[in-house]
Amino acid sequence: MYGAYGAWLACRYLTIRFREYSRKQPGLPTDETLVSWIDQLRDWISAAATTKETEPRQFAATLAAVIVFPDGGLTLQVGDSAIVGRNGEDWEVLCWPENGEYASSTYFITDDPVPRLHIARHNHFYNAFAVFSDGVGDLALSQKDETAFPGFLDPMIRPIANAEDNGRLVDVSQNLATFLHSPKVCDRTDDDKTIVLISRG
Repeated sequence: MYGAYGAWLACRYLTIRFREYSRKQPGLPTDETLVSWIDQLRDWISAAATTKETEPRQFAATLAAVIVFPDGGLTLQVGDSAIVGRNGEDWEVLCWPENGEYASSTYFITDDPVPRLHIARHNHFYNAFAVFSDGVGDLALSQKDETAFPGFLDPMIRPIANAEDNGRLVDVSQNLATFLHSPKVCDRTDDDKTIVLISRG
């Protein structure tokens, strides 16, 4: 019912935590710190649920996050979203989607007693990243051998890599949204189609 709000709370909370952490100390947070942040995020969601007079599970959302550092990346994942990175010209799967016990089910940050949080540190230089939901995963990943599909990802990242500006690219984002909602794409997947693309030049 409030899944979109749960996703917004997750993004907002973790953005605040990472910014505060990076301002105060060098290096990356420990796994213990990251787990504590997820616990605190769940407290945020519980408080929001109380305000709405409902249950935290109504705010169910998956999580996929990548923190880029000079020689690699740190990834956080709960559920069926995915993260891939490009090492040279090759796309590598950093987080494979995790489905639930039953068909068309998955795991959420609101799961009890604790969410299925995956933390990984990747010690390669990646010149690009893509973070995406399950609908895009149907297009960007090969289920047969659990690899990334460069035929989809390379055209996606090209306008980002060639852009002169930094940050959010409004025109590129609008063109991407139009493509993802086109009949050509929707005929292949009816799941959520969200993707964040990052290029390091």
